[in-house]
Amino acid sequence: MHVEAHDLVKTYPPGVRALDGLSITIEPGEVFGLLGPNGAGKSTTVKILTTLARADSGTASVAGHDLARHPDRVRRAIGVVAQNSGADPLATARDNLLLQGRLYGVRGRDLRTRVGELLDRFDLAGAADRPVKGFSGGMRRRLDVALGLVHRPVVLFLDEPTNGLDPEARSAMWAEISRLAGSEGLTILLTTHYLEEADRLTDRLAIVDEGKVLVTGTADALKGSLRGDAVHVELSGDLDEALVRQAIGAVVRDVTVDGRVLSARADDGAAAVPGVLAALDRAGSPAAAVTVARPSLDDVYLRHVGRRFAEGVAR
Repeated sequence: MHVEAHDLVKTYPPGVRALDGLSITIEPGEVFGLLGPNGAGKSTTVKILTTLARADSGTASVAGHDLARHPDRVRRAIGVVAQNSGADPLATARDNLLLQGRLYGVRGRDLRTRVGELLDRFDLAGAADRPVKGFSGGMRRRLDVALGLVHRPVVLFLDEPTNGLDPEARSAMWAEISRLAGSEGLTILLTTHYLEEADRLTDRLAIVDEGKVLVTGTADALKGSLRGDAVHVELSGDLDEALVRQAIGAVVRDVTVDGRVLSARADDGAAAVPGVLAALDRAGSPAAAVTVARPSLDDVYLRHVGRRFAEGVAR
């Protein structure tokens, strides 16, 4: 395993349990995603695995090095792209990369060659000698990833690498992450708030909440574990949740209610819709809109966390 963590516990004053027995394993060359709401423990996990914080209990190793016994070896084997940019805004992109390389002991021609490669690869060569403070958000994020790669790590940690990027920049970053995993064989741990990102990029993912792993698997396997179709109904007014559940319970299963949005599962979603609408009318909670879809990661998230992903990440 390139990353192993067993029963990690971390508590912050005044008694906030950030991790509560979290365990994950990541194979060499795998892109592994951590998915969950704010406060779920994703960033704390990354901080511990990158030696920026210590667990209260539990064990972990990265790239074959025990975190507690050999933190220096771990630091030399990993690259880290944090949520906030680590680049010096007053320095140029080239100077940021040169400094990062020197901090890791890369020198001379090897360093200059590596910096040139990264500037070309991340489409920064034309802006290499401009101060970073004038860069767009997408350019800064590409530089952040380049900084994490200067010393050729074997494990790369990406903590919400596309947060705040526009769709075009996000798509470009997805392509680069896929290339890093594919052609270079990097092991990547990715935390994200974007379901599409997790679905597209990860080989496996874990849904985390309240410091625990709720479920782990491939995106396809997790979606496939939800039999049938997802039926989502937006109600036109307030509802009596108990009455609504009772009314549609004979038509669909796995009913969850989130505000005025009702979600359920059915073997044949399209065939179930007329019965659902009729039952809601009888219960005095008519529908404003209804959709039927194959299972998505949002449905998986809702099943295990009990609230919609968009709501969970807003907390």
